[in-house]
Amino acid sequence: MAQDDPRRLIPRTDQLLGLPPVRRARGRLSDGVVRSLVREVQDRARRGDIGPGDVEPEVLAALAARSATTLRPVLNATGVVVHTNLGRAPLSPAAVEALVSAAGYVDVELDLRTGSRSRRGAAARAALLAACPAAEDALVVNNGAAALVLATTALAAGREVVVSRGELVEIGAGFRLPELIESTGARLREVGTTNRTHLRDYEDVVGPETGCLLKVHPSNFRVEGFVSAVGLSGLRPLAREHGVPLVADLGSGLLAPDPLLPAEPDAATALADGADVVIASGDKLLGGPQAGLLLGRPEVLARIAAQPLARAVRADKLTLAALEATLTGGTPPVVHALHADPDELRRRAERLAAAVGAPVVAHDGRVGGGGAPGVPLPGWAVRLPEAVAPVLRTGDPAVLPRVHDHACLLDLRCVPEREDDRLLAAVRAALDAVADDAAPAR
Repeated sequence: MAQDDPRRLIPRTDQLLGLPPVRRARGRLSDGVVRSLVREVQDRARRGDIGPGDVEPEVLAALAARSATTLRPVLNATGVVVHTNLGRAPLSPAAVEALVSAAGYVDVELDLRTGSRSRRGAAARAALLAACPAAEDALVVNNGAAALVLATTALAAGREVVVSRGELVEIGAGFRLPELIESTGARLREVGTTNRTHLRDYEDVVGPETGCLLKVHPSNFRVEGFVSAVGLSGLRPLAREHGVPLVADLGSGLLAPDPLLPAEPDAATALADGADVVIASGDKLLGGPQAGLLLGRPEVLARIAAQPLARAVRADKLTLAALEATLTGGTPPVVHALHADPDELRRRAERLAAAVGAPVVAHDGRVGGGGAPGVPLPGWAVRLPEAVAPVLRTGDPAVLPRVHDHACLLDLRCVPEREDDRLLAAVRAALDAVADDAAPAR
């Protein structure tokens, strides 16, 4: 390399690692991450993309911008409340505080008064029972699918799970209910047809090989027209007659009826109608962390909890802490978003629209997460050019709009009002960027 080659002026790695801001960064980032960022900047300088004198400030800027996780916070402007691609339910301030408190050593499985081991997650269990008095016992696992797998394994491994053909649904990411259940060693006994199932269909197959009767809420679709199904109250006498558990997988996570969603099942009603075990999700309409909730009769839940698989799917301390705080703290953001006042949403949308010179249009939000399919949540959206959408998604903050009918729509239902100013700044920056790209070159 020639003596006057400017690449000889690129700072050495040890020099850069010895800079005080870099040493401080190594307190929050691993040594491997810091060294990788340093090498990336040095390589840019070797390629001639930046000058040698720019290496040090570029390294400091890269370290300042790098967090310990690559997950980015997103402002959800789609109008979809339980957005699976965005992690479903945003946690309440109380749940976030609980997560931080539980990050260290906590008494998750210890009675501090006696110093002896205690029941894991006792506080979360107590909070669930207080929130759903119809349940006599509760068990928390790591997600809803795990709750179903655990229940069918404990109650029906090597035996039959009786379920209507119209309830053999496919859930997110291509996972199908029949495959999940059959993975437990249970055998599916399908009854009825896709659109019509009667009590006699269940009566004809229930017998010594029956492990449980299963009712599954379809969640993300509806069958209308010439249809028939048997509810929990109709199945209860049959289950009692044969001494088999009646399991209801609700999916959505409602613990009590919500007038806004009259067709969405809830745990309290399902238990009153005769379910021995109700399965629900913690991160959907309950508005908490990802968790599978099992509520019901103590003797049946004791069988489920005793199944060795329960150890493999148990909830960790962070989930238990966030779930308890969701149930005992303030109203979760999901509930706020579902019940947002349309007039207030319009006021906020008009304020944003006026600031950027855009129109406001009527826009229906959605529950999302497989809940209440087809139920509109009336609201409003700011209509922007479609070209703004990718700029918003990759901006800072990242904003996810809805792209529909060749337009970029911003629905503020799921955007906390405290974020309105940041959203406005992001929209202005995106509009400016699109305008610059569209301007003719000089």
